[in-house]
Amino acid sequence: MKTGYLANGLFSLGDRLVNELVADAVRQTLPGVELYVPQENGAINDKAAYADSEQIASADMASLLKSDFLIAVLDGVEIDSGVAAEIGAFSMLNRPIFALLTDTRQQGRDNMKKIDALQKDATENQFIYRNLFVVGLIKQRGIIVSSIEELREALSKKDSP
Repeated sequence: MKTGYLANGLFSLGDRLVNELVADAVRQTLPGVELYVPQENGAINDKAAYADSEQIASADMASLLKSDFLIAVLDGVEIDSGVAAEIGAFSMLNRPIFALLTDTRQQGRDNMKKIDALQKDATENQFIYRNLFVVGLIKQRGIIVSSIEELREALSKKDSP
């Protein structure tokens, strides 16, 4: 059985809903997959209860170490700091990383008005920025997709997890 890890923020309603959507899509695409979704781990993420930083780190690292692949959601103002740490730790295992970046600012990369405006004035940046070190770790070991449908396609390819 394949095992996977879903990395994303988990504190806002939006993050939790995205996690549910992505987890459902992964479980439908890879029947029988054992997918670790940190928000589903009540032992460390029931915020009415208590888990200290070492308990959280131990639980999540144990799941990362046994995972065959990582799915990392890159949405938000910046890559979530926990997600960036999970990508860094997982990249050391040399296993596949599938990143999901749905930000609409990816659109229009061929629009020359946007390119011209950026060249004239860097404060007119119409595009999204992601930390290049983190992006590089992902690209060395996997792929960045821009929709849940593309994620499902990537996961279902023969040489995927």
